[in-house]
Amino acid sequence: MALSRTPPSPGGTGWFPVARAADVGGTPLLVGAGGRPWVVVRLRPGGEVTALSPRCPHRLLPLTSAEVVGGELRCAGHGWTFAADGRCRDVPALGPDAVPPPRADLSAPWAVEERDGWVWVANDRTLHHRPPRAVAGTTAEPVPAPAAPTGPVVANQEPALARAWHPVARADQLGEGGWLAVALLGTTWTLQRRGGVVTAEPAAGVRERDGALWVAPEPPVTTDLPAEAFPGRTQWLPAVRTATAAAVLLDAVLDPGVPGVVPTTTPVPGGCTARWEDGGRRVVVHLRAPFQLRRDEVLADGTTRSLLLLLQPEDADSTLVHARVALGGRPSRVQLAAEADRVQAELAALDRPLPGAGTGLPLTPRDEVHLPTDRLGVAYRHALADLLVTARVAAEATEEDHDHVAAA
Repeated sequence: MALSRTPPSPGGTGWFPVARAADVGGTPLLVGAGGRPWVVVRLRPGGEVTALSPRCPHRLLPLTSAEVVGGELRCAGHGWTFAADGRCRDVPALGPDAVPPPRADLSAPWAVEERDGWVWVANDRTLHHRPPRAVAGTTAEPVPAPAAPTGPVVANQEPALARAWHPVARADQLGEGGWLAVALLGTTWTLQRRGGVVTAEPAAGVRERDGALWVAPEPPVTTDLPAEAFPGRTQWLPAVRTATAAAVLLDAVLDPGVPGVVPTTTPVPGGCTARWEDGGRRVVVHLRAPFQLRRDEVLADGTTRSLLLLLQPEDADSTLVHARVALGGRPSRVQLAAEADRVQAELAALDRPLPGAGTGLPLTPRDEVHLPTDRLGVAYRHALADLLVTARVAAEATEEDHDHVAAA
């Protein structure tokens, strides 16, 4: 019987059958016990069954995507590793000698046991130290959904996003006299170019900027990225559609990706600027809520390169990714194509199961475990929270103005 470090709680009453023993192996399986979700897995071939809380505390990634490595469970997101008792044993971003924070641990039920071909879970301490005998009618407990974040979550159809500028297409996709249908925030908009002017009725604003067409459904309250830092040659990548929410995808891009690198972040209106160095590479990231990012890099040999990333929240389960690469100086076409291929591979690596893929990005700090290396992601959450508040205030002011006009 596998015991956990979880203290007893008064709510538990007994054992719950969660899965047939033969169905539990080295791949984590989501199960339910008395209304509580767990993942069950064998950390050794033929070993006892371990039950742990179903999501990694770092970015709430479902641990059904984790893998067993060396008798421990490794999260597919950022490689956090957990022992059978739920203790976090390794956080790669902190380096090999760091001690994971206490909140990095997973929870576990009071006990897990196999009997009569079934895996049984006791969530809390019970007087019955063994589960009951299985009967012909024994069935697995229903699997509940994991608990939702306690605070606000930014999804693709968050109402506040209507008060922001959003990229919807490359500017060269709409010629004079033509029209283009695009999806944004669950609505289809028709862009037209007449006499050099682009419209998309009844949007509050339409513009061309940074080689893209932008739409603001309602009067925008957001700010824009600063001017390009490295003049040179640019190339747009083919737009890519993903089911991941825009805020979740952009948050995944913010990870420096180098153990021990802690960005220096500076708040600016509507977003932030972050800087860090690693291996002779100097990086500056400009971020503007809700979904604008530019990453400027100076490599050790003095080469400069830049990535412009613009995300278009089409619908609740659809995000269109617009990306443009730039190389400073006078690069050849071959060099520019190689840079485009490199960035395309980098973005493709993010096309994997992500936490909140369809539900959105949690903004409350206590909903996740943040590390010093996550400073840019934390700053992004603050910028999104500010946008929600600013948009709400603007909406209330507009409503008051309408009421005054109606009263007059």
